[in-house]
Amino acid sequence: MFSDARLINFVANMLALLAVLALIVGVVVWIAQRPYFAIATIQIEPMQSESLNYVSAASVRATIAGRVTGNFFSVDLDNTRDLIETVPWVRHARIRRVWPNALRIQIEEQQPLALWNENQMINSWGEAFSANQGELPDDADLPQLNGPESSERLVVQRYAELARWFAPLSLRVQEVTLSPRYAWEVELSDGVRLSLGRDPAADVADPHGRSGALPFAARIERFVQAWPKLAERLDGRAISSADLRYANGFAITLAPVSNTSAK
Repeated sequence: MFSDARLINFVANMLALLAVLALIVGVVVWIAQRPYFAIATIQIEPMQSESLNYVSAASVRATIAGRVTGNFFSVDLDNTRDLIETVPWVRHARIRRVWPNALRIQIEEQQPLALWNENQMINSWGEAFSANQGELPDDADLPQLNGPESSERLVVQRYAELARWFAPLSLRVQEVTLSPRYAWEVELSDGVRLSLGRDPAADVADPHGRSGALPFAARIERFVQAWPKLAERLDGRAISSADLRYANGFAITLAPVSNTSAK
């Protein structure tokens, strides 16, 4: 009988505890649903730089308007971040709550490195993205890069190599094209077009390289080293194109001579 009394007391205490907990939960839920905690302020700021150059606070707010539900306690930060990262020029977003009714959004903008194919751009991380190219600064002079799908990083890597090789010659790389067969074409700032052929180090169809194929860097190095003497021998004649695909040298095509220059 004594054991029965202890069991009854235990059950009574547990029921009382559950009732108190239910009351506390109800109060907390009631407080959390008060309008005081509804998201009233959205703070938008750059993640690293001093200002946002391409992303406006208005475009971010317009994207999440009516699509972000909940208050300070219940808002889904992951879903909100995914929405913001659909805004053009936004690469990454970081979101946190600010007591008692605000969200702080930090934005990392895309940093355009080059134009990509017909209507995209490539950022400085070698990632393709879509945005309005008309929003680029008037003095922006981005090179044009072209290549098959998923070749962005490779093309950016080769572009960087080419830029380093031609910088001492005061030449810039205007365009780099990688064909579906992994053959390279390059246009320089003086209008010269270079044919480099297939890249044995990056050819997915022939990953081990063709027999006797000269590595990409070796072809460029050979041409760059010969350039000063070649320019001296040409005595002002312009080069239209150069074919670097030969194993032991390269072939050049001279630009047409105008009547004025011929005289």
